[in-house]
Amino acid sequence: MSATQLLVTADRRTKRRSGDRPRWTLKEVVFHVVVLAILAVILYPVAWMLLSTFKPSSQIVGNAQLLPREVTMDNYEKALSGIGGVSFWTFFQNSTILAVLSVIGVVLSSALAAYAFARISFPGRTVYFGIMIATLLLPFHVVIIPQYIMFNALGMVNTFTPLLLGKFLATEAFFVFLMVQFMRGLPRELDEAARIDGAGHYRTFWSIMLPLLKPALVTSAIFTFIWTWNDFFGPLLYLKDPDLYTLPIALRLFVDQSSAADYGGQMAMAVLALIPVFLFFLIFQRYLVDGVATQGLKG
Repeated sequence: MSATQLLVTADRRTKRRSGDRPRWTLKEVVFHVVVLAILAVILYPVAWMLLSTFKPSSQIVGNAQLLPREVTMDNYEKALSGIGGVSFWTFFQNSTILAVLSVIGVVLSSALAAYAFARISFPGRTVYFGIMIATLLLPFHVVIIPQYIMFNALGMVNTFTPLLLGKFLATEAFFVFLMVQFMRGLPRELDEAARIDGAGHYRTFWSIMLPLLKPALVTSAIFTFIWTWNDFFGPLLYLKDPDLYTLPIALRLFVDQSSAADYGGQMAMAVLALIPVFLFFLIFQRYLVDGVATQGLKG
């Protein structure tokens, strides 16, 4: 390399160290402006709901102003005090019980069913797997009446059992399918090595498959928690006692309790109900991203 080239290279390095960066092109500026505009449109409803919790109810509906004229914490006091004689923490506890038990049931039962379909050869395996996949095409509304009649005859209405029983019986075909596809990407040599060491199906599943299934388990847990926490129709159908109501039903009570709906209390309770979902996703987000990132690295 000549002396002139060395001087040019040194000059470029000096400019980089001094923070001299190339200017943005017009295309990049337009792209960022468009993305920020789309982001503002998407986040506007969230900002409106959050700021509405600090407004009096009379200023929420029919008022185009985003920022509150006067800040008040009365809405949160109403939300935390509960409604219909039932405390907010009772609704919160019921939602937490249903969500946590649903996550446990779906993760365990779906993983066991997926292991059977992916790793164990038994007569009719393909047929049973096809029938399970076919249930994804069956609308939920088709089985509502038969299920309600069955649970009512068994005396399970007005309990959490109808909402949780299916979770522990691997009825969530989507999550079973997800885990089956994940297991099929794992090497068969793992099973053979475990069998040579004398491990049975239980030991192979618990010690080898379950740890490797972590990304799929976390994905199933996140979606199950969110779907169960936000479920409105199921608790509305099976729960009759206000002491068993979940947060989605409690939100509806703010509208039904009188002719003049308490939108301020409803918005405050909605924000409080979103916090556990947000925290749950925030905690397990890294595992979800890692699971997606490693999907193409198997084999």
